[in-house]
Amino acid sequence: MESPGIPQFPPQVPSIPPQQPPPQPSEQPHEQPREPKKTRRFSTLLVVGILLVGLVAGGFIGYSLSYQNLNSKLNNVENQLAGYSQNGTQNYPNATYLLGGNVSLSSLYSDVKSSVVVIQDVVIEQLGFLEEYVQQQGSGFITDVNSRTVIVTNNHVVLDATNITVTFADGSTDVGTVIGSDSQADLAVLSVNPMPSGITPLTLVSSNGLQVGDPVVAVGSPYGLQGTLTTGVISALGRTLTESESDGSQGPTIPDCIQTSTPINPGNSGGPLLTYSGYVVGITTAAVSDSEGLGFAIPSATLIRELSTIVSTGTYDNHPSIGTTGVDMTYQLAAAMGVSETSGYLVESVSASNGLKGGNTQVQIEGQTYTIGGDIIIAINGTSIANTDGLLAYLEQNTLPGQTVNFSVIRDKQPQTVQVTIGNLNQVLGTSQ
Repeated sequence: MESPGIPQFPPQVPSIPPQQPPPQPSEQPHEQPREPKKTRRFSTLLVVGILLVGLVAGGFIGYSLSYQNLNSKLNNVENQLAGYSQNGTQNYPNATYLLGGNVSLSSLYSDVKSSVVVIQDVVIEQLGFLEEYVQQQGSGFITDVNSRTVIVTNNHVVLDATNITVTFADGSTDVGTVIGSDSQADLAVLSVNPMPSGITPLTLVSSNGLQVGDPVVAVGSPYGLQGTLTTGVISALGRTLTESESDGSQGPTIPDCIQTSTPINPGNSGGPLLTYSGYVVGITTAAVSDSEGLGFAIPSATLIRELSTIVSTGTYDNHPSIGTTGVDMTYQLAAAMGVSETSGYLVESVSASNGLKGGNTQVQIEGQTYTIGGDIIIAINGTSIANTDGLLAYLEQNTLPGQTVNFSVIRDKQPQTVQVTIGNLNQVLGTSQ
């Protein structure tokens, strides 16, 4: 029984080395898959690291470039600010409000304020058997006319007034004397003797070059607040302004007025309407009651046309008129007359034999009575006339009493050209527009 067991022991010695490898083949399949995982993980970390380094480096480079650029700009600013430094003290310039062509409103005001004045006077009003002394106030501006320094204002500021005084920007006051006026254009010219020294007269330029939307400023004394500046724009041109008298009756009809959004209040009347360059393009005259931004000014073209004559003769008597009453054409009027023309000026009556024809038939349209059958004025010397504003503005700008002018009209439903003799407004006053 022992002999079979003896041969079994010798193989155990050499069998020991072979027994070592078997486990290794079984372990190698488990270790070989781990090697690629470590490699991929390492590669991913390497890529991420490279990206992070790139981002940090790029950010640092960008920051450096931006810092250099900012530092350069700061150095330029410091150099500019250094120019304002005086005696070792650094001074910063005040902010300046700039508008339209780099014009400073504060500089504009500084240039013109000494040429704008306050006008005060007294008007005697009759109340039955009693007299009431009413104080009134307006504005005016200083300019040169016929080589003479004068003060221009609205006629209604000094009409029938006594004790007229003029207060200048420095507070000094002197007696004002009316040397001429034109009630039809609401203009008056005053003199003060002597005129204070050191005042630069304002310069007038033609308002014919104005366009809707142009910025303007007004300087005056609304409600007695001397030297007030307000701003706005040209809202419309060629407006017709009908003023009211102090007793509530209708006053003069003034054609070719400027409509502006510049605030105009009691006391502004007579002050200058100025461009941002400081040139006078109008004289502030009136505002519609209870309105906002609805003011009117007499255009400087009217002032340029009249002031020389007013100063030399004391009045102006060259306002044109065609001696008519009439209305603007409408669709309803055109239908009633059997014509296709819906714009223009319908002549209802004529007070003089000047070449125009008035109406002969009365009609009711929407509760209003009209006289139809007369001429419809559609153009003058080739310039279209759309309404009353256009008619009166053209006449005032381009005609004089005694001239004969070509009018294009619709007469008896047919277009015609008729020659019309221009009359004098003062001679037909009260019977026409």
